[in-house]
Amino acid sequence: MSNVPIKRFLHILISVAIAISAFNASAQNKKASKPKKKQPPFKWVNPIKGKASEGVEHHTFVSPSMKHDVGYCIYLPPAYKEQPDRTFPVVYYLHGGRPGSETKSISLAPLIHANITKGDVAPMIYVFVNGGAVSHYNYPEKNSMGEDVFVKELIPHIDKTWRTIAKREARGLEGFSQGGRGTTRIMFKHPKLFSSCAPGGAGHATEKRISEENGKESEHLTFAPEYNTYDLARVYAKNPEPPINILVHVGNKGFNYENNLAYMEFLKTLKIKHDHIIADGAPHSAKIIFQKEGLNIMKFHEKNFMKANGKW
Repeated sequence: MSNVPIKRFLHILISVAIAISAFNASAQNKKASKPKKKQPPFKWVNPIKGKASEGVEHHTFVSPSMKHDVGYCIYLPPAYKEQPDRTFPVVYYLHGGRPGSETKSISLAPLIHANITKGDVAPMIYVFVNGGAVSHYNYPEKNSMGEDVFVKELIPHIDKTWRTIAKREARGLEGFSQGGRGTTRIMFKHPKLFSSCAPGGAGHATEKRISEENGKESEHLTFAPEYNTYDLARVYAKNPEPPINILVHVGNKGFNYENNLAYMEFLKTLKIKHDHIIADGAPHSAKIIFQKEGLNIMKFHEKNFMKANGKW
């Protein structure tokens, strides 16, 4: 440095700083101008692309209300074929995203299958639900009654078509992100249908805003009053029957972590009992959380099913 005049050295530093600043600004502009990935149009039927994971099948049923087919995916444990006289409890899984589809969350099926085949948890059926154009909400304005198609039509179809233990005590509900929101709303709205409920990574901050703004989620989306995770919990707390076994799960590196902590504090103020799992180091990802804590979530369902049914 002694061979370089100080002024020249400072000039070089300033030039480098300007170049770096210009490069960063250019990168930010490119990022900002990059068009958002266009969402494919919503469809009620979405066949599995490629080879399905072991135990996973895609099926449809005719919706009585809409008069057209609705798709769902179902995971059947090996014991389903090995023991043709046996019946099984069912966990309904609600996908994330808006819109999503019945194939959105089937990447969890190999993890579910591994836990069952290793004997770490008792066999159970998983049904992957299509939540409609507004993901598990009833929204008449878009002719998307996602909740009703699930609750009033898919569940009866599953119990009629497959060898389920067709009663509340053997029926679970689980979901992540938008599906966590849906799980929370539906479990409080329909407590007589589900005994074991595990909402994950739900966007409760959005649900709180919907509650506080008379159903308004955004400029273009308004739901019925009290149709959110906060108001429905308040209604349930006034008469908490039958009791729901609740497991809130979330990753502590996910963007919904803090609002899930806040929602659990809210449940405490209502004296609504619940367990929780915090997936350490997990981002907002159903798959990563399930890789870390999926067995414990499944064992939560198993415990609740066995508590009510004994060994099945």
